Amino acid sequence: MNDGQPSAMANNSESDKKLNARDYSLHRSINWTGAFWVASGVPALVLFSMGAIAATVGKPAWLVWVVSISFGFIQAFTYAEIAGLFPHKTGGASVYGSIAWVNYCKLIAPLSIWCNWIAWGPVLAIGSGLAAGYILTALFPPDAVINTWQITLLDLSALKAGLTLRINATFIIGASLMIIVFAIQNGGILRSARATMILGLTSLIPLMILALVPLITGDMPSEHFFPLAPLGYDTEGHVIDGEWNLDGWVLMAGGLFIAAWSTYGFETAVCYTREFKNPRTDTFRAILFSGLLCIVAFTLIPLAFQGHLGLGQMTEPETFNTAGQVIEAAEYDGMLAADIYSGIGVAKALASIVGGSGFIANLFVVMLVLALLLSIMTTMSGSSRTLCQGSVDGLLPRYLSKVNENGAPTRAMWTNLIINLMLLSMSDYVFLLAASNVGYIIFNFLNLNAGWIHRLDRSNWDRPYKAPTLLIAAGTVLAYINMLLMGLGTNVWGAGTLLSGLIVASLIIPIFLWRHYVVDKGRFPKAMLEDIDLSDANYTSRRAGFLPYMALTGGALMLIIGSILN
Repeated sequence: MNDGQPSAMANNSESDKKLNARDYSLHRSINWTGAFWVASGVPALVLFSMGAIAATVGKPAWLVWVVSISFGFIQAFTYAEIAGLFPHKTGGASVYGSIAWVNYCKLIAPLSIWCNWIAWGPVLAIGSGLAAGYILTALFPPDAVINTWQITLLDLSALKAGLTLRINATFIIGASLMIIVFAIQNGGILRSARATMILGLTSLIPLMILALVPLITGDMPSEHFFPLAPLGYDTEGHVIDGEWNLDGWVLMAGGLFIAAWSTYGFETAVCYTREFKNPRTDTFRAILFSGLLCIVAFTLIPLAFQGHLGLGQMTEPETFNTAGQVIEAAEYDGMLAADIYSGIGVAKALASIVGGSGFIANLFVVMLVLALLLSIMTTMSGSSRTLCQGSVDGLLPRYLSKVNENGAPTRAMWTNLIINLMLLSMSDYVFLLAASNVGYIIFNFLNLNAGWIHRLDRSNWDRPYKAPTLLIAAGTVLAYINMLLMGLGTNVWGAGTLLSGLIVASLIIPIFLWRHYVVDKGRFPKAMLEDIDLSDANYTSRRAGFLPYMALTGGALMLIIGSILN
């Protein structure tokens, strides 16, 4: 370590003592393989939006996944570097990145953490909802009473047509699955890592088999992938090849926007630096091998899915009433089928790849349910630690900083559980995913720029892993590309998607103002001050100067340009 480094970075044992003194005692009990297994739920996120992207973008859907995971892998090197700066902290890249921004604008620091959490948090609701849907689809016919009854709580059609809050069988089963995951997580990170390893072996291997079977059997007709034209329809609703005009690029941007929610997600592997036995080596290895796993999963699974199903065609035209109003929408098969868009039919479609029927099909459905449970566990582990560390650093409500005797951030987990029980009642999971992803893109923008801010402000800090400068620069460029894609493609998923996401992101402002100025009287906790105080003689405070403000302005401009073009 360099002599000029703040005391919080001196060594892990000193950091541990400070943390324990504040009754904050996460346990150093895993190595990089443990974090790898906890993060192994990320590949299952392909199940969340694969159907929606295919049904919206059309034949270029497979290319969306290839490009998106390539972006995510490049960005991961920035996150690996900044995570190494703070081995005494948990919570992931948003926590490490927030420290870069806090000396320039106090509000940006909590925004980084909040946007990361509001993006990851809904995985619990969406994943458990899809798992419940898989179970109901496998056990009961579509017109069975258990699949059709519901109690409508609130009409949200002002945000998107047909959007409601409701209680039905999906909600009840999904809630039960979330509570099971909570019980496992409550035992601490070591038990979580062991549970995710078991779930990973029983669910990811079948997913890989599903991905490889079409490649081996040759069930990859070229007409399912080419010509590489965006989805289009004629005046009667028949499927045609679209054109690469502005509308075509908007569809592509919408696909890349929502795919990022899944493909960038393996950055959660650096969420556990405070719980690594050896954070100097474990941090980079965890994110590197998690990224390699995701490259395989997010490339092969969509290819197999699209190669097997094909784009699809209209099977039933629209039905109109005497006034010329549509009373029944057109129906399509293949990737354009309604249950593929919603995600509920993805399990059956994947099971049919291996020719499964009856018992075999249901077995694959069970395995996919396990894959979704794995993603829920990954999310609860990471997002609860983000809340916990944000509280310890004085950015989020104080009550979230408490952990139990097993080193699990129980209060943050309870917060996740309660909020996701409410989100689980939402009738459109695709809209929920897209709206939450607005926060995720904001988080990525802030943290990719945090990479070079840390380079300027903390140039003398020890870096167990230092990313090549070219990759830091590439990640910065992608930060602006992400903002442009968000402005251009967000509202593909509903006219109110971008606005809804921005409103939710802005909710952190009153929360932070209360914590910082009312509870803490305008001063950060001691542990946070040690990380942000650059007044030591060996440092020049705020070396980045006006560049962070220029970066924020540039990001806002990219979002506005994309929105205007849409």
